[in-house]
Amino acid sequence: MPLTANLRRVAIIGGTRIPFCRAHTAYAGHSNQEMMTAALRGLVDKFGLQGQVLGDVALGAVIKHSRDFNLARESTLSCGLSPRTPAFDMQRACGTSLSAAIAIGAKISQGLMDVGIAGGVDTISDIPVVYPDSYRRILLDSARGRSMLAKIKPWFRLRPRHFKPQFPDVIEPRTKLSMGESMEITAKRWGITRLEQDELTLRSHNNATKAYEEGFYDDLVIEYAGVRRDNNVRANSSIEALAKLRPVFDRSDKGTLTAGNSTPLTDGASAVLIASEQWAREHNMPIQAYLTHGREAAVDFVNDEGLLMAPAYAVSDMLKAASFELQDFDIYEIHEAFAAQTLATMKAWESEEFSRERLQRSQAMGSIDTNKLNQKGGSVALGHPFAATGTRILATLAKQLDQRGSGRGLISICTAGGMGVTAILERD
Repeated sequence: MPLTANLRRVAIIGGTRIPFCRAHTAYAGHSNQEMMTAALRGLVDKFGLQGQVLGDVALGAVIKHSRDFNLARESTLSCGLSPRTPAFDMQRACGTSLSAAIAIGAKISQGLMDVGIAGGVDTISDIPVVYPDSYRRILLDSARGRSMLAKIKPWFRLRPRHFKPQFPDVIEPRTKLSMGESMEITAKRWGITRLEQDELTLRSHNNATKAYEEGFYDDLVIEYAGVRRDNNVRANSSIEALAKLRPVFDRSDKGTLTAGNSTPLTDGASAVLIASEQWAREHNMPIQAYLTHGREAAVDFVNDEGLLMAPAYAVSDMLKAASFELQDFDIYEIHEAFAAQTLATMKAWESEEFSRERLQRSQAMGSIDTNKLNQKGGSVALGHPFAATGTRILATLAKQLDQRGSGRGLISICTAGGMGVTAILERD
């Protein structure tokens, strides 16, 4: 829905994040709450919010321990804001923090509050390790025992197999395929070549490297755990080096997705401060851009469409509602879950058949200028802590529009479960 229709303008004040690090490296001993608190504290310090009461804080994580049942509130209590600031958890896989920003923006637009924070965090290094359900039943039956015998008796069922841990995996329950395996199917369906994927990957690394060299990330990325920069960015990457990597999801000679052109498993957290235009003016806060539209969509990925193709629909629906064409943007921030996903989405927009049959359009949406795509690096270079990517992109796009002084930017994010989250930012 339009977030500004008949209501207040939603201002993006700015964002912060900790560096994104490959799993099991710099943040191996850090929890979701610790990382999320650090990103929030960076935002509080950056905008002088110490002790202030905000309208709401919406945060989330995809992979978390049961102890994180109230992650948003606990992180908020530790970041320097007033304890009177409420917070809530939400989760939409890789679109979590962008959906959180849309939710906060809608509340501001409708006058339900003046200022809030959206963000997200994820860790692969500190995943919850569980054991078979039969072992859990033994523990519960023993705990419920009312006598010593009743407590001991369940343990006679204990077997060596009960000690085999079960690790979380990014597998779609309905297809039993990983995201990478699903994306290989989509890449073949859309004729995405290995070279196309590697070329997009190289551009992503080069853009990220240049952005760091030019100081773009100096006020967006705060030092944490002794790390100052995302540790997946490869300044010396090349097509030749990428071409040497073997496919990892389809190991035959037909496979095209590699560890290079897919996002790495990543730890990290990000957050963005969002407010009404009036609140920002009254508090002398900078307004980098305005969040004007947001949209979520889903596809039947089991029987019909590819798992990660929902953004093609979400963007189409959002542009119809906003009365924009795909080419009416100065910057495109398309999440690179896999280089192939970004390329497949763009090919879908260019397809007359797809546009007519799937998007209910009379003609293709057309192509975009790839020079305007992920100009500060994308997820294959920077990394992808699932729930943190949305507000990482939101803050990056808002700053770019602020530096331009005017313009319009499009965000597109694919998620597990066959969903997509999109948004439009504008700068007068």
